[in-house]
Amino acid sequence: MINAVSDRIFIRLEPECSTSSGGIILVDDYHHTRNIGVVESIGSLVNSVKIGDKVLFHKFDELPTHDADLVVVRENSILGVYEDEQ
Repeated sequence: MINAVSDRIFIRLEPECSTSSGGIILVDDYHHTRNIGVVESIGSLVNSVKIGDKVLFHKFDELPTHDADLVVVRENSILGVYEDEQ
């Protein structure tokens, strides 16, 4: 586990899917931009999200980490928080 500092947020990216929403099978060289994930760790200055929130973030603000499915962004890169679907 890694702990975020300051206004940083660690986000676990959603898994890539091999089919589109319309059911079309995607080939291996299709590189889908993943900019939705679940918050795993937040810094002490973060107020807008909490651990476990599903968020949409600005793709070009992310920094990679040791894990290909884990990225770090600043709080101002968060574009929105998904609400629970019931």
